[in-house]
Amino acid sequence: MRSVLRICGTALSTLLVASLVIYGALALAPGDPATELAGPRATPKLIAQSRHQYGLDRPFLVRYWSWLTGALHGNFGISLQFHQSVSSLLAPRLPVTLELVAYASVIIFVFGLGLGLLPSLLPPLNVLVTITAGVGIAVPTFVAALVLVEIFALKLGWFPAVGTGSGFASQVWHLTLPAFALALSWAAYVAQISRASVREQQGREHVATARGRGLPSALVFRRHVLRNASLPIVTVSGLTIAGLIAGSIVVETAFGIGGIGSLLVQSVSAKDYNVVLAISLILVVAFVLATTLSDLAHLALDPRLRARTQS
Repeated sequence: MRSVLRICGTALSTLLVASLVIYGALALAPGDPATELAGPRATPKLIAQSRHQYGLDRPFLVRYWSWLTGALHGNFGISLQFHQSVSSLLAPRLPVTLELVAYASVIIFVFGLGLGLLPSLLPPLNVLVTITAGVGIAVPTFVAALVLVEIFALKLGWFPAVGTGSGFASQVWHLTLPAFALALSWAAYVAQISRASVREQQGREHVATARGRGLPSALVFRRHVLRNASLPIVTVSGLTIAGLIAGSIVVETAFGIGGIGSLLVQSVSAKDYNVVLAISLILVVAFVLATTLSDLAHLALDPRLRARTQS
């Protein structure tokens, strides 16, 4: 119980510090939102009115506390660019990003884990899997997006190149190329870690002892190899899910998907600080939540960690 409380407390502290750092970084960033709102020909009086209207003339800590308390209640302020609440802007876009990330996660765990476990079942394929995973890791997301669009959208015409579709089947069809582009390098990374972790466990003494006792190979692999190899795989999986949300920014822009990633790019260009803050906080929450779940999974899988924290 103490371990769970410690992990959750660390997560909350990380969120608080990260929110302060993000808010402070945007406050120190070049440019003045009030000047952008007032227009290029605005007088100093109009600029001052804009600063007062949006609370930009208040002290930093006062503005941060007001924003933080509002964010905890789901109120992220008003968009300086669209002149509407940030929550109403995010409401239709956040599900799109979550669907894309969920689709990419399925691809990663099916192909990444499958490819990583393949050498343990067919050892001659170890070199091929290593080369394939290495190439996949080296391919940037935007390059994968361009190649997939060129081959499967423009030349073959199998999938659409833009949009999200309507209805479940149409959405899956539209998000297939973006999901594969987003998942490619992460799937290769998971495959590389899975392959290395399984091979390491297969060479351990207790595995050889279990085989020497005549236990079935499938039982030895499941109980002694896969269980111990799952610890680094769980860690990587947690980081992967968090990285997918950040990586969706590139994919959504490349495929014209109306998610929070494309909105973030647009808001940064327009210096729409409230929207940037809200989306940045969502990214931090996703990362902290993924790493927290990974730590809790470690406690469940490894009894040594539970004994160490309780002692």
